[in-house]
Amino acid sequence: MPIYEYKCKKCGKDFEMFQRITDPAIKSCRFCKGPVTKLMSLSSFHLKGSGWYVTDYGGVKAPHSESKQEEQSAAAAVTEEVKSDTSGDAKTSE
Repeated sequence: MPIYEYKCKKCGKDFEMFQRITDPAIKSCRFCKGPVTKLMSLSSFHLKGSGWYVTDYGGVKAPHSESKQEEQSAAAAVTEEVKSDTSGDAKTSE
């Protein structure tokens, strides 16, 4: 059975009620009989076991050091290419 949280508009107290989903919402405070509003609460839902994104796929990433090395080698290749292009241009302009 779900637990619903309510807050009284008159006295300001928060309280919880066990209710079925089909039960109507509480209209009055159980302490002072003032009007109440239903609060939005964080759920305690947790996926356990295998087969879920969190357990099987969420943490799978390429190792940071390998991808960084690949980026550095790609940058070095571009730098070498630019150097060879600029040295070739200088020879043709002379």
